[in-house]
Amino acid sequence: MSDAGPIVPDTKDWTWVLDQPCPECGVEVSALTPDQVGPAVRGAIPRWQRVLARPDAATRPDPATWSPLEYAAHVRDVFGVFDVRLAAMVEGDDPLFANWDQDAAALADDYAHQDPAVVSRELAIAGDRVAGRFDAVAPDQWERPGRRSNDSVFTVRTLGQYFWHDVAHHLHDVGADQPG
Repeated sequence: MSDAGPIVPDTKDWTWVLDQPCPECGVEVSALTPDQVGPAVRGAIPRWQRVLARPDAATRPDPATWSPLEYAAHVRDVFGVFDVRLAAMVEGDDPLFANWDQDAAALADDYAHQDPAVVSRELAIAGDRVAGRFDAVAPDQWERPGRRSNDSVFTVRTLGQYFWHDVAHHLHDVGADQPG
């Protein structure tokens, strides 16, 4: 395992991916509809599990970059955060999402030293849960709003797009962006 010191926090506002393809990972989410998110997440779970089965899953490529294990633990937690946010949007009226500091979560939960097999199981459970929640969204709910603490406004549609980019982008980060 390589050095698991702190990573420089990512302070970018990634909402621009809703309007243009990501030049880093190549993912274009603008046409993605909420009914496509569940199948996409289910297709990503085995890819994440293969990443976590790598013998070097806990090794950082360099001290400033998360290991595949850390990325997978982050994605597992992203699944949970977006499951809660989607539920709030479907069940509530224009909810304000609780702030989630992904960098603080990585440190507090010590992503770097988690067991890859446990993360793999937890990622599958959380992924299936959020996929099911997206599967249950009716087309007349796609434009329901919700807001992040920084005042970014999402609809169920754009939340799904933003969420999927995060999952797909991190597959790219760990070299697993192609199925199979």
